[in-house]
Amino acid sequence: MDFFIPILLILLLMACAWKRLPAYDLFLTGAKQGLHVALQVLPNLAAMLCAISLMDLSGLTGQLICLLSPVFLWLGIPPEVTSLVLIRPLSGSAALGMLENLLAAFGPDGRIGLVASTIMGSSETIFYTICIYMSQSRDRRTGYAVPCSLLGMAAGVWLAGVMIP
Repeated sequence: MDFFIPILLILLLMACAWKRLPAYDLFLTGAKQGLHVALQVLPNLAAMLCAISLMDLSGLTGQLICLLSPVFLWLGIPPEVTSLVLIRPLSGSAALGMLENLLAAFGPDGRIGLVASTIMGSSETIFYTICIYMSQSRDRRTGYAVPCSLLGMAAGVWLAGVMIP
């Protein structure tokens, strides 16, 4: 397994030589395109990360957690998982950190750990993905992408609360 990437690189270079393709020039072209994409995406990511930080610093996230905990409890979701449900559509790394804390505190085999793991596996960082996609798309209208994604996540969250004993 340690040699997988070097072997893959050698195979790619051999394929380029066999097809008589300029491997180095193609690499440079791809790197330039990658940097161009990164520069286009950066302002959107900065705006989203600022919005998340403002939500946390203003206390809005804490207020939402307090407000929605009874609703989630009624749906079968433990109150400890509420913050994970709210942050998952915004930030994958923050949600992963929350999952790690939940698993350390409550264990991976307890109900809280199982529900949290199911929510992580059945949902996506919706707004992050939309942000990246829309920064590269010519048509900036999201249409039904966000509502349908949120509905799908809500179904996954609800099923995690109902199906896990």
